[in-house]
Amino acid sequence: MSQKKNSFESLGRLSKDLGTRFIPLGIAAALLIVSVVLQILAPTYLQQFTDEIANNYLTHSIDMNALLKIGITLVVFYVSVALCAYLANYILTTVTQRYAEKLRNDIAKKINRVPLAYFDSHSHGDLLSTLTNDVDQIGQSLQQSVSMVIQSIFLLIGTLIAMFITSWQMALAAMSSLPFMVIFILIVLKVAMPRFKRRQDALAMVNSVVEEVYSGHLVIKCFNAKKKTNEHFNQENENLNKAMYQAQCLGGLFQPLMNFISYFAYAAVFLVGGLLMNANAGITFGTITAFMVYVSLFQSPLSQIAQAMNVLQMAAASANRVFDFLNQKELESEEGKEEKFPLVNGKKEVRGEVIFDHVSFSYDDTREIIHDFSAKIKPGMKVAIVGPTGAGKTTMVNLLMRFYEVNSGSILIDGISTKEMSREEVHSIFGMVLQDTWLFAGSVKENLVYNTENVSDEAIQKALKEASLSHYIKTLPGGLQYQIEDTSSIAGGQKQLMTIVRAALKNAPLLILDEATSNVDTRTEETIQEAMDKLMKGRTSFVIAHRLSTIRNADMILVMKDGNIVEQGTHDSLMEKNGFYASLYNSQFALE
Repeated sequence: MSQKKNSFESLGRLSKDLGTRFIPLGIAAALLIVSVVLQILAPTYLQQFTDEIANNYLTHSIDMNALLKIGITLVVFYVSVALCAYLANYILTTVTQRYAEKLRNDIAKKINRVPLAYFDSHSHGDLLSTLTNDVDQIGQSLQQSVSMVIQSIFLLIGTLIAMFITSWQMALAAMSSLPFMVIFILIVLKVAMPRFKRRQDALAMVNSVVEEVYSGHLVIKCFNAKKKTNEHFNQENENLNKAMYQAQCLGGLFQPLMNFISYFAYAAVFLVGGLLMNANAGITFGTITAFMVYVSLFQSPLSQIAQAMNVLQMAAASANRVFDFLNQKELESEEGKEEKFPLVNGKKEVRGEVIFDHVSFSYDDTREIIHDFSAKIKPGMKVAIVGPTGAGKTTMVNLLMRFYEVNSGSILIDGISTKEMSREEVHSIFGMVLQDTWLFAGSVKENLVYNTENVSDEAIQKALKEASLSHYIKTLPGGLQYQIEDTSSIAGGQKQLMTIVRAALKNAPLLILDEATSNVDTRTEETIQEAMDKLMKGRTSFVIAHRLSTIRNADMILVMKDGNIVEQGTHDSLMEKNGFYASLYNSQFALE
């Protein structure tokens, strides 16, 4: 689909969405119509004012009372025009900003409904730019352009009618510039539209670079990559500079072109008006004066429409990106799925048997990651998944949690396929401790009981004690109420232990530990390992580990290579086979 077609479709969708707010828009339109009618009637009084002076100034018989009445009438008219325009703009601004608020809410809801595969192919900075810059651009552009377009259309139609009623000859002279205006508008629009789209894309790229640099600034400093990072940012910033320069320059051509052409319209009206006065065709100085106002009113909406088109191009470019995200394929609806394990009501207990039945999976069509994978895990078993990088270990966990859907085969928990369960229910029966710790701004207690209800202080203290974290929490100012504002102030080992406590407080029957000890020192690893061993008691646990020495006591070890399980068994049995697992273990032992 072409970019031009996309832009028109986006503008059409914006118009349709705004059209649902017809009551406030109708009130605003009525106020603008009143404003336009008063603006069109005002020149007739100005014509009377001018004729009274022009016809009687030589005889010094000017009716000052009549001039005063006309002057007061004009003041009332123009004050009313300003008041109606203000109220209409206030209503339209409220409508457009509430629409921008709706877009933000829609994006926030959409984020939770799109598959994880979307985030694998889009940077965080790009999505943040859509949520902030693009929505802001839509709100500001609509705020500027909607009232401008509505008022300009009414004013243009009303002015044309008034001009032809006053003098059709002078009206035709004023309209002689119209074809040139339309041609210039179409040319500039065609050239400028792609530049505005390019500008928003470049802005998103700059935001993406900034987000990546901010999140990885420690690595950048450690590797002395400041110069290279600055060069990358400067390159993207220069691209934004060029795109913005071109877009603004082309967009800025509208107003000067309109002003340039309007001068010809004034000249044509003066020429025709002078000829008609010379021919005694009933044209007076007051008529020409009034007509100058009409020409100004006629030129003004054309200029405003051109300016509004310039602003709408910015809105269209941003709307393309926003609607592109909102149109992304969502996760399949799970309405009607009944709870298979209603843990909350205690109606059924999860035993923890997990079966992988001929599971195959690929992230895309290029290559298959998991090939016909089968395994049976009994309740309460500790299962270790090992293998080289890229073997498919984390992918297996993602499939187990239904972060991704299997291409073929099925995963069963206590004999029930996860496809028959809602994702929320699958997530509720799993506890998870990941390699990358996640803490948010808030108190320690809020981080520990995250999304887990009715957790007593006794349960928290017990979990802290089992994780060997009680003493550390007591050393913090305020203890559990200590406010975490900068997570860098907490050591990595303590962060990991806090995530283990979080999983323990959730008290889920199944547990996933994904490289939970890979980022800590040996002594901290022992502490974390002890905490995890306590956490895994009585639970079916899946442990992904590169340090094979940490999983020697596993009930089952699944050895993966290129998406296949090449070996499975206990540590001793696999070492006796002297196969792939033995070579991995021995090579790691030799390195240690």
